[in-house]
Amino acid sequence: MMIPYLRQRTVKAPVSCTGLGIHSGKKVLLTIKPAPVNHGIKFRRTDIPDHPVISSHFNNVIDTSLATVIGADGLIVSTIEHLMASFSGLSIDNALVDINSHEVPIMDGSAGPFTSMISESGIVEQNGSRCYFIVKSPIGISENDKSVYIYPSDTFRITYSIEFNHPKVREQSYTLDVTDITFARDISRARTFGFLHEIEYLKRYGFARGGSLDNVVVLGSKDIVNRDGLRYQDEFVRHKILDSIGDFSLLGMPVLGHIVIQKSGHEFNHRFLKEFFARKECWDTFLTDDISEKPGYYKEASAM
Repeated sequence: MMIPYLRQRTVKAPVSCTGLGIHSGKKVLLTIKPAPVNHGIKFRRTDIPDHPVISSHFNNVIDTSLATVIGADGLIVSTIEHLMASFSGLSIDNALVDINSHEVPIMDGSAGPFTSMISESGIVEQNGSRCYFIVKSPIGISENDKSVYIYPSDTFRITYSIEFNHPKVREQSYTLDVTDITFARDISRARTFGFLHEIEYLKRYGFARGGSLDNVVVLGSKDIVNRDGLRYQDEFVRHKILDSIGDFSLLGMPVLGHIVIQKSGHEFNHRFLKEFFARKECWDTFLTDDISEKPGYYKEASAM
């Protein structure tokens, strides 16, 4: 096994941003703060009396129709997947996210701004061992042409395949060994995308009020509407990997396994997380308490 990090990590100092909620269109202030060992990633609604807190865990997912939404005691935090992808991609175990609305700001439609914020704040190692899921045997679900499987692997790897009947997309597939470097360089800046007719439909019914060409790659009937084009030739499948990293982070611990995905989305990813937890015979947990005494047993993620 190549264990990326032995100790839990958090941000060095508070860091903030403002942006629009893609569905609400409301301006949102979001602040990422350091948190202690074993805290996990939690969201605090500062616009609500007593500032209630919601944990980012798949058991708290209440909606996946347009984005990943967590909720507890009648409160929600929506569209968390890009921020959660940044935490997972940069191996951040503990953070408190203060937010003064129900929706994480969409920023530029990618995880790039959040990734930059966290990197600029700095990342510190904490005096607490990390715990990993170690996949021992395959787990998977499939339905029609959609599937999500996970296989044993020495690293956290994702292979994603998509197919859209559009000349700028067609069939795309991408495989990534997820490390701090590869996530920031190859995945974090890939933006969310949608088809023009779908966006017009959403706006008509009161959704995507904050959506624009500044935060969505929009596909017309034959071409891309955005004047600046794409950031990656295969930006579409890379964004799907970004979303899936955010969704799988809701397991609550990092995973060593190879996830192979075909045409999935938030709802199907969430179904897989429930299946993963139900199949306890297929995985172990591994605590890094004494791993430093075993030379060659792990490799730093930043050097991979």
